[in-house]
Amino acid sequence: MRHRLCESAGTGTRPVMRRLCGVFALVLLVGACESRPAHQAAPSTTPSGPSTTPTTTGLLPPGVPTEGSRPPAQSLPAPAEPQSAPAPSQPPPGRQVAVGAAPEGIVVDAVTRTVAVAKRNPDELVLINADTGEITHRTPLPGVVRHLQLAKPGGPVLVPVESADALVRVDLPNGRAQPEIVTGTVPHDASEAPNGTVFVANEHGGTVTALRGNDIVKVFTDSVQPAGLAAVGDRMGMLDVRKNDLTIYDTEKLTIVGATPAGDGPTHLVADKHGRMIAADTRGDAVRVFDTRPRQLAEIAQPGGPYGITYDATRDTLWVASSGTNEVIGYAMADATPREVKRISTVQNPYTLGVDPMTGRLFIAGVTAGVVQIVDPG
Repeated sequence: MRHRLCESAGTGTRPVMRRLCGVFALVLLVGACESRPAHQAAPSTTPSGPSTTPTTTGLLPPGVPTEGSRPPAQSLPAPAEPQSAPAPSQPPPGRQVAVGAAPEGIVVDAVTRTVAVAKRNPDELVLINADTGEITHRTPLPGVVRHLQLAKPGGPVLVPVESADALVRVDLPNGRAQPEIVTGTVPHDASEAPNGTVFVANEHGGTVTALRGNDIVKVFTDSVQPAGLAAVGDRMGMLDVRKNDLTIYDTEKLTIVGATPAGDGPTHLVADKHGRMIAADTRGDAVRVFDTRPRQLAEIAQPGGPYGITYDATRDTLWVASSGTNEVIGYAMADATPREVKRISTVQNPYTLGVDPMTGRLFIAGVTAGVVQIVDPG
């Protein structure tokens, strides 16, 4: 979550979906970007129950139950930022596909053989054939996007549009955009649990919204700056980039399970087939592994500001991009601690990446050059 984009959310008129008919209530506005140092390794905590007076910095849908209270944020450090690397001195391996300005946010669907990447100026979702590397479609978006996830194999793509305060689902492979659902202030990431519940991290609103279908059914107000999300079974993990911790939600009961410190500056989160969650600790130059209690299980040093992260379940391999070194590092995940198995040189500033679970091919978004690098790890 690059917080270079502390841009204000758009304030124009936006479509509000079906049962989201009312205008969101704007509650007390306080500073948005904050967090407890993770090196103050307090034990995991479990909240006592729903809050009757939620605190948040942004939009709340009227009449929806809430849980959690936003902690004081004044003493928390700034969120972690990716590092900026110079242009590579040698051409990186693979081929490059020019997609347009500032691609960031990329996901690969093995079923439809489609790669989706978000770009800017204009704001679009670019669809690429995963086998040929050819651009097949461009879907206009109502604003800026930095994270993408698949709802499930075959799609749709979950597209949190930060400057529209809305989630958009985009069908694959045709690129048809479904109507916007207003979720909160600056939605940064969205992830669907196996039971179909979609969680949306509203980064500058201090809320996490839970949707079933197109309806908001719960809003968690326990965070300061929620960012990366990932699902494991009936658990959803969320990184708060101001509190620098990992919070776990129950996706069936829609309750807060607990939280634990997650490093010096975590940003992105994925899950593996072993039921673990893995965070890129960007400021802490580390990769951290957690269970869903939550509790940290392992960590491994990765200098260079690890940022973008993706997981290949077929090969049980984790890929993490070092934002400051133009490099992607692969880790075998069969053991308790990640084991490095591969290093790949990349295009400049590889902030996000995706992997094709069918072929193992990597798709790396180079935000500076405006390209997607396609490389087979071998």
